[in-house]
Amino acid sequence: MSEAIDIRHNVHPEMAKALDAEGLRRHFLIADLFRMGEVRMTYSHIDRLIVAGAMPADTALALPTPKAVGQTRFFDNREGGVINIGGAGRVIVDGAAHDLHGETALYIGRGTAEVQFESTDPANLAQFYMISTPAHKDLPTRRVTADQANRLNLGEVATANKRTILQFLHPDVIETCQLTMGMTRLEPGSVWNTMPAHTHDRRSEVYLYFGLPEGQRVFHLMGEGHETRHIVTGNGEAILSPSWSIHAGAGTSAYAFIWAMGGDNKNFTDMDHIKIEDLK
Repeated sequence: MSEAIDIRHNVHPEMAKALDAEGLRRHFLIADLFRMGEVRMTYSHIDRLIVAGAMPADTALALPTPKAVGQTRFFDNREGGVINIGGAGRVIVDGAAHDLHGETALYIGRGTAEVQFESTDPANLAQFYMISTPAHKDLPTRRVTADQANRLNLGEVATANKRTILQFLHPDVIETCQLTMGMTRLEPGSVWNTMPAHTHDRRSEVYLYFGLPEGQRVFHLMGEGHETRHIVTGNGEAILSPSWSIHAGAGTSAYAFIWAMGGDNKNFTDMDHIKIEDLK
């Protein structure tokens, strides 16, 4: 198995202003996350986030430890969260199997020696999405279902942003070192994933868009509030969102997305809102 990993460096907001569409995509978009029979990784110097996608076929895929991770084993000084957006599958953590499909997340703690990904339906392969952040102590691996997650119902049909948020890796649900992770599903007829927009200066975020019908797209808004830009994203593509950037978007149809954050504050409400009329 190839242990190649894509490296993304920090981008100052003044630099981002000068980037064209292709430049923004090169620095912030993570495309082609899921290839059959591969584990694909991106290492971002934004809070040392690692974004990975695994799509096992007829054999299990072991999580590699590329040189860029700087450790003997991937989880020697890291934690991770995994959600499966494809067919039925399981994640094997140090020999223990955890079935993972649908609205369920798996937390993997620091000190884990070995992780493998398996598809259990050859006609509908699993697509495991993983976010990893540095960790300072060992915590147990744990599976979190939708019934165990915090559930928030937000937005309105009138403003096209009626949505359900499931907070899986959240301080009220499970202890982590710094990683928070959840899933948001928009109701049919709603397109805005968050509006008014906001930033959180103490945390960085990654969005993975999925559940988009073929041919549909999400227009992801980024940049500073007074200097907004956009990236057109497709199904199964992720966006790196630094702390200085807003992260909002509208789709051409209903969709879902997985959000994950790393930083020095796990308080979900720690955000700075920007009035709609102040966006430029």
